[in-house]
Amino acid sequence: MSWSKASNFDWIYITSKSSLEELINTSYDTKVLLFKHSTRCSISTLAKNRIESVGDKKIIKSCYFLDLLAFRQLSNKISSDFNVYHESPQVLIIDKGKCITHLSHGDISWDNIL
Repeated sequence: MSWSKASNFDWIYITSKSSLEELINTSYDTKVLLFKHSTRCSISTLAKNRIESVGDKKIIKSCYFLDLLAFRQLSNKISSDFNVYHESPQVLIIDKGKCITHLSHGDISWDNIL
């Protein structure tokens, strides 16, 4: 895999269609955050660090991570399934199977997510 778990943040990694289905199923119980990350982009790394900076205080308990370079087909499926234009970095908030918020680049912050 091209990513590593370098922080204490509890990401759930999207690596297959079944893990994407798990995200959707979880969204019927609680809102979930999906972070689409490019390992080649410094802005994406900054956005990831902003999300991880809240540590255990995060409000959204289920946070999913997609390495969009390693899993390009899943990234395309997410854009199609949730009817959002692909950007990187990008955060989607999924509630009851629908994308209710999507943010990209400098707009990614907990203030905007919540």
